[in-house]
Amino acid sequence: MNDQNLRSQIDTKEQVTSSPLRCLTGAVISGGMGFAAYSLMIAIATNFATKPIHSINPLVVRISSAVRTLVVGVVALGSGIFGIVAIGLLALGVQLLIQQLTKEKSSEN
Repeated sequence: MNDQNLRSQIDTKEQVTSSPLRCLTGAVISGGMGFAAYSLMIAIATNFATKPIHSINPLVVRISSAVRTLVVGVVALGSGIFGIVAIGLLALGVQLLIQQLTKEKSSEN
């Protein structure tokens, strides 16, 4: 009984097509999130740089250095991924726009 309801809900959903406006909106959102992650990364790195590790134990220094590197690296990875997605969505929007313009010109001839 529950499976039939689930299948009917899946069948009624229509497939959303991509448009240049949707791609541009997604690129702006992703670019904004990428910039926010980049700003966060700079703030974290600056904070780590201004507060040195106060310990004489070499193991503590190594572990804390590794953790600091991992934190900055993960935030940098997120920033890079959002940036690449923004560039990809922007390129897809340009491609869809060019396809729409060439389709209109070919239908006029």
